[in-house]
Amino acid sequence: MAKASVHSLEGIRRTILDGLWSPGDRLQPTTLAEQFETSTTVIRESLTRLAGENLVVIRPNRGFFVPDLNLRELADITELRCSTEALAARLAVERGDVAWESELIAAHHQLSRTPRRLPEEPGTVNPAWSAAHRNFHHALLVPCDCQPMLKLSADLSNFTELYRRWAAPSPAAGKRNVEKEHQEILNAALDRDSEKLGELLDKHYRATVQVVMDAGLTTLR
Repeated sequence: MAKASVHSLEGIRRTILDGLWSPGDRLQPTTLAEQFETSTTVIRESLTRLAGENLVVIRPNRGFFVPDLNLRELADITELRCSTEALAARLAVERGDVAWESELIAAHHQLSRTPRRLPEEPGTVNPAWSAAHRNFHHALLVPCDCQPMLKLSADLSNFTELYRRWAAPSPAAGKRNVEKEHQEILNAALDRDSEKLGELLDKHYRATVQVVMDAGLTTLR
């Protein structure tokens, strides 16, 4: 991709994942073109690519939109993610070497030392924590050495991150001990216990669905 396309693609993706737009908001190509100092053609190309990542919805004759809240879809996505990552985690444990263990420990260290909430905005997820969180989960699965599986995992992660952002201000989000969950996931990976690792990832992802439900963002439909 050209430099302008990469800039707009990454910029729009980050803005969506940072929760700066609300569920169902319309994404205006002309406004985004001004914001990212590029053409509407480049913006439309970026939005179309993001639709492939489940971060943008294309509605014929209406345009581009941030996804709506849909708990049933979130539940289905979570089922797919749990199944995908259980297999990826098993392969990672089988194929990962000592260098992988070191990189995973480093990724977890960065995650554990990064505040999950912004001090000045307690109800807002810290973008630096989100980046460290994605890096940890990616590092966990990298040794599976299956690019289609890794891409699917990343796309599903992006989708669920939207819900985490939207649920963050709720008291329900503060009751969860995410740090303990990540420590247990790390321990299972280092112990090469693929069965336990798969179970912990399953529990970890389903907890996000429960937080969204407890936050009252949406109901199953």
